[in-house]
Amino acid sequence: MTDTTAILIRGSVRHHLISLTVPMIWAIAAIMSLNIVDTWFIAQLGEQELAAISFTFPVTMVLISLGIGLMAGTASVISRVLGEGDLVKVRRLTTDAGVLATLLAITCSVIGLLSMDWVFNTLGASAELLPLIRDYMTTWYVGFVFFLVPMVGFGAIRATGDSTLQSNIMIAAAVLNLILDPLLIFGLMGFPRMEMQGAALATVISRALTFFVGFWALHYKKRMVTFSIPAAAEFLASCRRVFHVGLPASGTNIIIPLATGVVVAIVAQHGANAVAGYGAATRIEHMTLVVYFAMSAMIGPFVGQNLGAQRYERIEQAFTLCWRFCLWSGLLIAAVLAVSGPFLMRLFSDHSQVIEVGSAYLWIVPISFGMEGVVMVINAAFNGIGRPMPGVIISVTRMLILYVPLAYGLSLVWGVSGIFLGAALANILSGLLAWWWFKHIKYQKPENRT
Repeated sequence: MTDTTAILIRGSVRHHLISLTVPMIWAIAAIMSLNIVDTWFIAQLGEQELAAISFTFPVTMVLISLGIGLMAGTASVISRVLGEGDLVKVRRLTTDAGVLATLLAITCSVIGLLSMDWVFNTLGASAELLPLIRDYMTTWYVGFVFFLVPMVGFGAIRATGDSTLQSNIMIAAAVLNLILDPLLIFGLMGFPRMEMQGAALATVISRALTFFVGFWALHYKKRMVTFSIPAAAEFLASCRRVFHVGLPASGTNIIIPLATGVVVAIVAQHGANAVAGYGAATRIEHMTLVVYFAMSAMIGPFVGQNLGAQRYERIEQAFTLCWRFCLWSGLLIAAVLAVSGPFLMRLFSDHSQVIEVGSAYLWIVPISFGMEGVVMVINAAFNGIGRPMPGVIISVTRMLILYVPLAYGLSLVWGVSGIFLGAALANILSGLLAWWWFKHIKYQKPENRT
């Protein structure tokens, strides 16, 4: 058991980026695959259950976005303090961030339980679906502390540059969730048949694993927890530092599903099969972008530590390596999907229009995947250096100012293909904006920036 130090401020930049990213690729892929499998298990219960779980997605996505933001804020603050070499402050910030997450989780759970019927009625859930939704969301809300607190803990672990530990915990939780799902949903091997409630309970139990193992890692392995009680002013100062990055990062994550919902409505004007093709293609897209999700998860701690240590040349080198990798790998992904698109779509459906629409998406949009990766990585880098607002502006520009208007306007000319062309143009233009913006501010010290 040793004290945590800033390991990312020395050694090969390329090696650090690879060693940080690769473990996260496996972890994120496991979580994404689990979401698909989880939905498949629930679908076996019937159409009503599948519809009920679909109504829960927007609510859980918003709350998880809060966790993602807090995780980004925690990683940003702690990585910079680590770079400065102040381990006492690291322990204070880590502990205060965990307490903050606990208080927020309890508050969200109480509000969620009290407003459940109103929220899902507003979303359009029928009276027949509400009991099923309650079965799932009651358990989910009660266990929300096991979602939010570990995400903040992961942010602290990530700040140290240790992605392997976080990855192993996430993969173990995904495997446990996969094992518990059929047992609790269908009542196998002597377990009670709990159906919707069982699906939620399986998720909560697997998240509880991340809660307890994460605490063990932070306290005993990383020595990043303190049991000293801070003054109120000190605790509030820690909260402000986490919120400075965390709240804008949460908003950025919420913007994307909201804008995507509008685009789905535009696609729906071309029929249900068009929506099915679009939905299947975007699932394929998410799996192919796993490497960029992983890079964006780890670039923040790297630039944060090096900013704190004033190693600006290492930030420049990482910036160059990342955007070049995104562009070249994006072109490779685009070539593979252009050739394999029809085959991949047939795995989801044998309907000709579904295959046609999905194949068109996988032919047009992947051309811009490299630039989408640039946006994801640079937004995370902005969070890492403690400047979250450029990332918010870039995301708003990409999704609301470019994507939605272009998708609608070009659909009037080229139909569904015009929507996909709008997505590609939005990615390319916002990627150029992100590249230019980060290049012009990346060396500025926090106290001197404008």
